[in-house]
Amino acid sequence: MIVILSGTNRISSNTNQVALLVQSIYDQLGIENDIIDLTKLPAEVFCPTIYANKPESLNHFTRPITQAKGIVIVTPEYNGSFPGILKYFIDLLPMPESFISKPVCFIGLSAGKWGAFRAVEQLRQILLANGAFIFPKPVLIPEIDLQLKSNDQHISTEFVTKITQQASDFVEFVKSIEGYILTKS
Repeated sequence: MIVILSGTNRISSNTNQVALLVQSIYDQLGIENDIIDLTKLPAEVFCPTIYANKPESLNHFTRPITQAKGIVIVTPEYNGSFPGILKYFIDLLPMPESFISKPVCFIGLSAGKWGAFRAVEQLRQILLANGAFIFPKPVLIPEIDLQLKSNDQHISTEFVTKITQQASDFVEFVKSIEGYILTKS
């Protein structure tokens, strides 16, 4: 299963629109997938005691990550970095099983011209430190408001093509990593 992590908790965000597009592409490829939508995190996860006593409701969000064969992180860039809620969510995940030897892929989007390059690079460092295998072909979508068609809110054809190619290549990457892990011993 591929898990698509929509990396913001902003309601009706461009990030979630892109995550839904990514999900439809994996559906078209016949790949089992699921979206984790951080807007749906339960209020109790914001209690200061969360690190010592994780509520059962958090399992709905953490279990797919630990069971995923690969993870696609769709992240916006806010103020030169990825959203704080995404870092907070990563901090709540069980470690090391959430990322150790797990393929991770990135799609970044921003209002600016760099397509969340900084946000993706910062996330890469965090996940590499936690043992993830980083897929080397991120898709960076600059000027997201211009890329979205104003009448139907779908991403431009250019980026649909790039995300579709990335998804196809990422599936092969996941398969190759899975084979390596299975045959390593």
